[in-house]
Amino acid sequence: MDTLSYKTISANKATVDKQWVLVDAEGETLGRFASKVAKLLRGKYKPSFTPHVDCGDNVVVINADKINLTGNKWESKTYVRHTGYPGGQRFQTAREAMDKNPVSVVERSIKGMLPKNRLGAAIFRNLKVNAGTQHGQEAQKPTVINLNDLK
Repeated sequence: MDTLSYKTISANKATVDKQWVLVDAEGETLGRFASKVAKLLRGKYKPSFTPHVDCGDNVVVINADKINLTGNKWESKTYVRHTGYPGGQRFQTAREAMDKNPVSVVERSIKGMLPKNRLGAAIFRNLKVNAGTQHGQEAQKPTVINLNDLK
């Protein structure tokens, strides 16, 4: 029996296979969409996944302005921020946030599903979100992926 074939391969920065992926958000539900994109960014769909290495793909999201929320979340879901001053807590509904900047709604949802450390910040930089169908990554030749095919 050849015991060398049973070695566990741990990926590192030099050996990872990063690709550019294009994902369309039109008609998708925000949370389900964000969890699949976070898995793509993290590299969890790859057989060479290593938890402490940025081994995920670079993801380009288009049509972020056409994402869906289920139920009454357009009015009931609130985003909270603080100005830094006493009494500076500000609230914004999902509808108001989407009207102001649809890219930030999708980015915030995806970022919340990534690790809260330096690796998570580095992985988040591999995400490009666009409100329309135009994106600036044509030179990278991203491959189109249907998220419904992923599990």
